Amino acid sequence: MVKTAALQPVAASVSERRLALSEILEALVVDGLVARSDADQLVADRRLHRSDHHPLVVIADQKWKTQPPPHRIMNLEWLTEWLAGKVGLPYYHIDPLKINFAAVTDVMSNAYATRFRILPVEVSTREVVIATAEPYIKEWEKELKPILRLEIRRVIANPEDISRYQVEFYNLARSIKGAEKSGDQRSGLGNFEQLVELGRSNRQLDANDQHVVHVVDWLWQYAFDQRASDIHLEPRRDVGLVRFRIDGVLHQVYQIPMPVMAAMTSRIKILGRMDVVEKRRPQDGRIKTRTAEGEEVELRLSTLPTAFGEKLVMRVFDPDVIVKDFVELGFSDDDKTRWIQMIGSPNGIILVTGPTGSGKTTTLYSTLKNLATPEVNVCTIEDPIEMIEPAFNQMQVQRSVDLGFAEGVRALMRQDPDIIMVGEVRDLETAEMAVQAALTGHLVLSTLHTNDAASAITRLLDLGLPPYLLTSTILGIMAQRLVRTLCPHCKEKIPFDSLRDGDPTWDEFVAPWKSRQPDFVYRQVGCLECRNTGYLGRVGIYEILLMSPAIKRLVNASADLASIRDQGYKEGMKSLRISGAMKVAQGMTTFDEVLKVVPPPGKGS
Repeated sequence: MVKTAALQPVAASVSERRLALSEILEALVVDGLVARSDADQLVADRRLHRSDHHPLVVIADQKWKTQPPPHRIMNLEWLTEWLAGKVGLPYYHIDPLKINFAAVTDVMSNAYATRFRILPVEVSTREVVIATAEPYIKEWEKELKPILRLEIRRVIANPEDISRYQVEFYNLARSIKGAEKSGDQRSGLGNFEQLVELGRSNRQLDANDQHVVHVVDWLWQYAFDQRASDIHLEPRRDVGLVRFRIDGVLHQVYQIPMPVMAAMTSRIKILGRMDVVEKRRPQDGRIKTRTAEGEEVELRLSTLPTAFGEKLVMRVFDPDVIVKDFVELGFSDDDKTRWIQMIGSPNGIILVTGPTGSGKTTTLYSTLKNLATPEVNVCTIEDPIEMIEPAFNQMQVQRSVDLGFAEGVRALMRQDPDIIMVGEVRDLETAEMAVQAALTGHLVLSTLHTNDAASAITRLLDLGLPPYLLTSTILGIMAQRLVRTLCPHCKEKIPFDSLRDGDPTWDEFVAPWKSRQPDFVYRQVGCLECRNTGYLGRVGIYEILLMSPAIKRLVNASADLASIRDQGYKEGMKSLRISGAMKVAQGMTTFDEVLKVVPPPGKGS
C-alpha cells in the first residue's frame, strides 16, 4: 500500500527534504492519473529505489499513460510540468540555445550546483533564475541571496536536463576560460581595427590546446543534437558569435572571446586540411566525423576574410539525405510521375532551378542514387563536391589548373558515362558542352539559378544557346523551394476560411484549387519538440515543366516567358504557389510559410 503523503505548495511550511517516490505516486493516484495497483507495485519494486535516480525519472521509465483521455504518455517533461503545478512553482524548460553559458556559470561553482542539484539558467541585473527538481530543498537559497545580492527566482525543471547541462555548461565555461588563459587577451587576429596594447604578449592561442579541442568537439556535438544544417563562427569587434541554422532559420547560440574563436577556427582549418596561415583569401575544406551515436556526418567548410577576422561556415551533411525517396522529398504523385518520366529517358538535359538553399543538391543526389545501378556509369563535375558518394565518379572543379565545368564535361565524355551531373550551368561554354553531351547519347542533370521553371529557358537563350539546340536536348525543368513543415506534436486545426481574413493575395492563392478546398487547415502553435517555433523539419514544393511539342514551338529567339508559362499550366504544370497550397491543404505547412519562399505573382510564381 502506498504511504499517504501529499505534495504541498512550497509556500507552505514544509520540511527540508528530497522528494520521495511514494509521495509523488500518491499525488498522481489522488489526481486520478495513475491506478492505485500500478503505484503500489512500483513502490514495492525495491530494485528501482536508487538514490541517484530522481523519482520523476523512475516514474517516466514506466511509460504509463494518463488514465483520463486523451491518455497521454507521462514522459519526464510532462511529469516535470505536472510537479511544478502541484508545488506552486513555475515550470521551466532548459533550452541551451537561449542560455548565456558564461553568465550563468559565474553565479555559483560547479561543485555547489552539483551538491544541491540546481542550475542557474538566467541572470539579469535584478535577479537570477535557478532551476531545481527538488522544490523542498531551500537551504541553498538562504546562502546564495546575501552573496549574490540579487533576487532569486526558483523554477522546476527536468531533473535529467539539470544533471546533463550542469556538466555541459560548466565544462564548456571551464574550457573557454582555460583557453583564454593559455593565450593573450587581444582582439581577433586579422582585425582591420587592430588594437595595439603595449606590454602585452604577442603569443597566439594554440589550436591544439586541449581546451580549444574540447570547445570544438562540444560545438559539433551540440550542432548535431540541435539538428543544425549550418554552423557559423562570426568574428565581431569584441566577441565572436556562434550561430546555428535550424530548419532554415538562424539562431544565436553563444558568444565566445575573440582569441578563443580564432583558435577554434585554426583548429577546424587544420582538421579540414586547409592553409592555417592564409587568412586573406576564402578557402574551402571538408571534415568527416561521427555523432555520439556513431553515425557518420560530413562537414563542408568555407572561410571568408571579414573586417574583424576570419569567418567560418560549416555546412552539416547527413549521409542519409541522399537515400531519401521522392515522397520523403515532398513530391506529390503527379510530381513523381513527371520526374520519373524525365529521368527515365536515355539522353537529354534535365534542369533543377531555385535559389541557394532550396534543396537542389539533395534532389539531384537522391535522383542519381536511384539511377546509379551496377549497369550504369554515373559521373559528376561539382564545385565543390557536396558529399562523397561511393556509387558515383565525382570530380571537383579546380580553377588553379583551368578545370572548370566545361572542361570537366569534356573530360567526362571520354570516360564512357551514361549519366553526367554538372553542378551548375554558369556560362555559354558549359551550356554548349552539356548540349553536346546530350546530343551524343548521355543523360545530363544540372542546376540553374532562376525563379521558376519557365525562366530557365529564357536564361539559356540569354546565355547565347540557339533555340533549336534547346528544343532538341531539354527534357524538362523543375523549380523548387523548401518550406518548413508544421510540428506534428502541436499543430492546431482551424477553419479554412479563417485564413482569408485581411490577405490581399488570398484569392489569387486559392483560385486554381477552390474545387478541392478543404474544410480545415492547420496553423503553428509551438511546443518543446519544435523549440516553440511551431515548425519541425522542411519539405520541398515543386514546379515541373515538361518540354512538350507545344512548348518547343514557343521557344525561339524572342521567346515570351508568359506564353511558355501559360502553356505549361495548360499541360498540367502546377506553379510553386499551387504546390505550396496543396501542402497547406494536407496540413503539412502554413499559408504564411509558402508566401515567404514562393516568388510573388508575375515573378515566377
